[in-house]
Amino acid sequence: MFKFILSLFIALTFAFGVSAQPKFWKNVWKNTDFSKTSIDFNSVLDGGPGKDGIPAILDPVMDVIANADGLSDREPVISINIDGELGRAYPIRYLMWHEIVNDRVGNVPIAITFCPLCNSGVVFDRRLDGQILTMGVSGMLRNSDMIMYDHQTESWWQQFTGEAIVGELLNKKLTKLPSRMESWGNFKERNPDGLVQREPQVNRPYGQNPYAGYDTGRPFLYNGENPPNGINPMARVVVVGDRAWPLQRISKAQVLNEEGLTFSWTKGTSSALDTREISKGRDIGAIRVTDKAGKDVVHDVAFAFAFHAFNPNGKWMLGN
Repeated sequence: MFKFILSLFIALTFAFGVSAQPKFWKNVWKNTDFSKTSIDFNSVLDGGPGKDGIPAILDPVMDVIANADGLSDREPVISINIDGELGRAYPIRYLMWHEIVNDRVGNVPIAITFCPLCNSGVVFDRRLDGQILTMGVSGMLRNSDMIMYDHQTESWWQQFTGEAIVGELLNKKLTKLPSRMESWGNFKERNPDGLVQREPQVNRPYGQNPYAGYDTGRPFLYNGENPPNGINPMARVVVVGDRAWPLQRISKAQVLNEEGLTFSWTKGTSSALDTREISKGRDIGAIRVTDKAGKDVVHDVAFAFAFHAFNPNGKWMLGN
């Protein structure tokens, strides 16, 4: 049913041009400086929920692992370990419905972001030029990727890249922090004293995937080019900078050393975008990327179409 509704919505969207322009947006975005932009406004589509229709979490409650309730060991979480602080896990079951969590780890204000439509999970440092930004969900999409905004200037930010694309902070970039998308079970094993986000007090069907079957379908609200070399647009790739490694290649090798990096794959993590219940999704495993010193490297595990859209000249690490 989802695939039928998705196909119908896409057809209607492009048939009737469900996009918007600044003259319409200004009623809602009164503080956004639309005279400053690096993009074609025709590439922006209204995803439907509207500004803050998907409510970002502004003050998450963290709890000890022992108090976590309802999480399956195979469920995916975005985890972060900042030196000297307890490891933290942010379950995808919550991010699926909120997409952004604004938090602080020690002295570091962070934004944990997840765009279901391109499977991109990135953690950003919210400090920029002496101020601390608070990130929200705009309800707009570009290349099927979430456009975020900051509460301070209402500039628009591309989630996949962390770059401001419209507004006062145009061309500024948020710093990405090393993180992992791994299973809850694996996080607990690595961080027995760690913390986990408690279920938000918002009426949402947490644990359910509203995009059942999406990652074996086709991109939502995307009319860009498909990746080269016959790569499936919905294939997961491990993105490091302007390079992308197919997840299938890494999972087959389990350990891959290339370009000064080590990729390690471990089984036991559900796809969040497969079955209706996130915990029952097929096993796609989890990735860790480290450098020659063994330190975690910033990376993302996203759909191939998103990497190509934002890195049209990117390097595809397909092996022999």
